[in-house]
Amino acid sequence: MDGRITELVRATQVHSPSSTTKTPLMNSQLETLWEEVRELSLGTTPQIDRLHTPPTPLQFLRHYLSQNKPFILSASAATTLQWPATTLWTSTSYLRQTLSSSIVSLHLTPTGQADSIATLPSNPDSLCFASAHVQRTPFSDAIDAIEGSHKRDSITGFVAYAQQQNDCFTEEYGALAGDCDSHVAWATEAIGSLPEAVNLWIGNHLSETSFHKDHYENLYAVVTGEKHFVLLPPTDVHRMYIRDYPAAHYSYSQETGEFELELENPVRHVPWCSVNPYPFPENKEKEMSEFPLYYNGPKPFEVTVKAGEILYLPSMWFHHVRQTPDRRGLTIAVNYWYDMQFDIKYAYFNFLQSLSPPQKPTCRKSTSHDNFLTNENESDGDQNRSQE
Repeated sequence: MDGRITELVRATQVHSPSSTTKTPLMNSQLETLWEEVRELSLGTTPQIDRLHTPPTPLQFLRHYLSQNKPFILSASAATTLQWPATTLWTSTSYLRQTLSSSIVSLHLTPTGQADSIATLPSNPDSLCFASAHVQRTPFSDAIDAIEGSHKRDSITGFVAYAQQQNDCFTEEYGALAGDCDSHVAWATEAIGSLPEAVNLWIGNHLSETSFHKDHYENLYAVVTGEKHFVLLPPTDVHRMYIRDYPAAHYSYSQETGEFELELENPVRHVPWCSVNPYPFPENKEKEMSEFPLYYNGPKPFEVTVKAGEILYLPSMWFHHVRQTPDRRGLTIAVNYWYDMQFDIKYAYFNFLQSLSPPQKPTCRKSTSHDNFLTNENESDGDQNRSQE
């Protein structure tokens, strides 16, 4: 990959940013980069490695962590999570009893899509970055809301998701701490530190995560239900059409059952991925026209993480997440965020992202300057971490 980066440098030197002939060359160089990353490291199929025994710390370090390469640790007799949680958390009554005195953060949206791009009701031609309404509530009320969620119709409805992050497992669900490991031993030894945060996620089939990336090495363990990931490596950053969107947040009224989506004041902008990998059928042709690099490029990696399995999601990888619940209608997961190394790979990514976009599609406006981002002051998916 180093050689391809060098060629991209030469391309930017030969063709100035104002050159109208730069786009075809840049397209070609980037497409070659995407292909070579898959041929040399990631594989040319939409699947990732599936391990049937846990890696040793050295194996994890050599073959996955240092290569920024994802894998799944399968659920089998040898590898299924040996946690009390895998049996205890299948009982909602156990969760209610254990967390009977816990107050948790519950995120509410009209459709299940928090931390995502939405249309401003006041201006249907404008887009914004919409965050959920968050309320503190007793766990028993939170689980009732999650189980009773349904998409908003013309009058009522909301989708509830327990997705607070920022070490919420420790801060809000400490009573469950004895039910699962506090860290992943082989990852901790390889990385050389304990996780910075451990998070608990409780959602249903309506909760969906838009494309984003995180500055963490992520070990994602599904306890009940399934998670469905769409993944793209950091080299594919231009396929995400990252743009600057004005930040907004939902407010929910318990009295009326209505949501309002309001822009923040003062205005703040959030760089976020514009691509939806699952557009409505009636919108797909338009989406393909607006985001050709995504739809015409190499197929994304598609991963289903089942109960008892762990996904290693490397830092800076773009990921979109949907979920299939268990028989109760719940999906529960625990993830471990380890600090990434800000090394030469990070420098390469910043250089790659700083390149001018290879082409500018026709699209609805998001802000007055509607440009691709060329800096990391606010990294998409880090300041406002998306739901998973």
